[in-house]
Amino acid sequence: MNKRLAISLAMAAVFIGGTYAAPQKDATYKGDIMDSACAKGGAHNPSMGDAKACTEACVKNGSKYVLYDAATKTTYQLDDQKKPAAFAGAAVEVSGTLDKGINTIHVASIKAAS
Repeated sequence: MNKRLAISLAMAAVFIGGTYAAPQKDATYKGDIMDSACAKGGAHNPSMGDAKACTEACVKNGSKYVLYDAATKTTYQLDDQKKPAAFAGAAVEVSGTLDKGINTIHVASIKAAS
């Protein structure tokens, strides 16, 4: 194998290896369980009732449960749509792994914020 080919292969291996990110570790994310429609505006629709009623109504009409962090104005998609139902409109702590590529938390657990 000639020297130029060997260097090219080595550089390709480094480049390809560097493009794959290491898996993220579990972390805890704080915010409110909202529906995706209201989270876009950062607030619930007051005409829909309280935060819980609004979230539940919007999800019933096709929105998805999301975690909204008002401090950073960040919305995280949640891969599990069953666990958040019990916390609709509430402040929570979601533990799981964040997939930054699709801004989705792979939910391990959800509990009421402390």
